[in-house]
Amino acid sequence: MTFAHEIILPSTGASADMSRGSIFFIGTATVLIRYAGFTVLTDPNFIHMHEKVDLGYGLSATRQTNPALEIHELPPVDFVLLSHFHGDHFDQVAEREIEKSLPIVTTPEAAEALRQRGFVAPHALTTWEDISVVKDDVRLRITATPGRHGPPVVSFALPEVMGSMFEFQSGASDRCLRMYIRPYQGLSCIMA
Repeated sequence: MTFAHEIILPSTGASADMSRGSIFFIGTATVLIRYAGFTVLTDPNFIHMHEKVDLGYGLSATRQTNPALEIHELPPVDFVLLSHFHGDHFDQVAEREIEKSLPIVTTPEAAEALRQRGFVAPHALTTWEDISVVKDDVRLRITATPGRHGPPVVSFALPEVMGSMFEFQSGASDRCLRMYIRPYQGLSCIMA
């Protein structure tokens, strides 16, 4: 079955291990998720302590800690999940160092900003829309959920934000893992 929104990743020829995985917190909202043969990077932010990122409207944010990994220390990433396009979620290091052809699943507003910066594989999702990412015999369905960037009083001036539901399904079994990724004030909260 082919889905309207589908990303087919290159086959590794390996059978996916659905019995274990890992979630590695890199800092701010940047997390590396490894499960069922997928390696997913969320909201890439790799600047260092005391460096600044642009938030728009003349505002900036200063990083308070160093990332747990440098961007060049990452394993090969299958795709990026980007909750929204702000400098503290997609910084200048990510813009410079991430391969321009890497798939990025994000909001329509962020997808357009990425295209303007030379990224050729952004996939825009509106709330409740989904996309399937297929690698070998595993399908990862990502559903965009409502998200809120901050308190309602300032939300009107901030970019649209996307939460995400991950559903991993192997073609060889009924086993399924669901994971909810909720962006909130610079953090990714992951619940499985």
